[in-house]
Amino acid sequence: MNQSILLSDGASDIDFMIHGIFSVTVFGQEVWITTSHCCIVIVMAIMLTFAAIANRKLKKAQEHVTEKPDAFQNIIELMVEMLDKMVSGTMGKWAPRFVNYISTIFIFILMSNISGLFGLRPPTADYGTTLALALITFCMIRFNEAKHQKAADIWKGICSPLPPWLPIWAPINIVSNIAVPISLSLRLFANVLSGTVIMALVYGLLKWIAIFWPAVLHVYFDLFSGAIQTYVFCMLTMTYVTQACDTEE
Repeated sequence: MNQSILLSDGASDIDFMIHGIFSVTVFGQEVWITTSHCCIVIVMAIMLTFAAIANRKLKKAQEHVTEKPDAFQNIIELMVEMLDKMVSGTMGKWAPRFVNYISTIFIFILMSNISGLFGLRPPTADYGTTLALALITFCMIRFNEAKHQKAADIWKGICSPLPPWLPIWAPINIVSNIAVPISLSLRLFANVLSGTVIMALVYGLLKWIAIFWPAVLHVYFDLFSGAIQTYVFCMLTMTYVTQACDTEE
């Protein structure tokens, strides 16, 4: 069945939107700039533009406090309040320190996931993007663990649930810690990529039959599933970092 799909006439029309745009030579190696890189730049440009406009609006609102806030300002304040509430509800006293980072990656991942609605290839459908985000989280976990916990407490956690003088579980716990960025990145990557592949198959194999009704699939894969995966990634990041910072039993 798989071979019949791959060998069908319509298979050549299936476009997963992975294209090399141009190549550059770095240290003698050919490096390709692909559609994923361009989509990341587009998402970042939109975020920076939105941030610049929001900053200007809020400064103007502070200068004219008597004026009624417009719809754009209300949307900004609602977004900030929702993100602050989400971070504070999970991280507690550590929320003020990490709210800016969590809010930034939340908006970036969400915009990347829903970019498929606008004809772009979601940057999070590229494992290089999700792995980079997961590695940042991993470094934050290890840094805050070393900053807020003593070496004896770290070793005790590695040997848990057995006593520190009996490190039988240490190798398993070490592997578990190393697996954190792998699980984080693969979860986000696989869910977004699966939606991208399914939509490419729908448009490539059904062709002119895929009119209007695939919009329902886009709403699910790009919007609904994208929002859930964004929340899961940020929630796990906050949980891991909080556990690393919190030295209380």
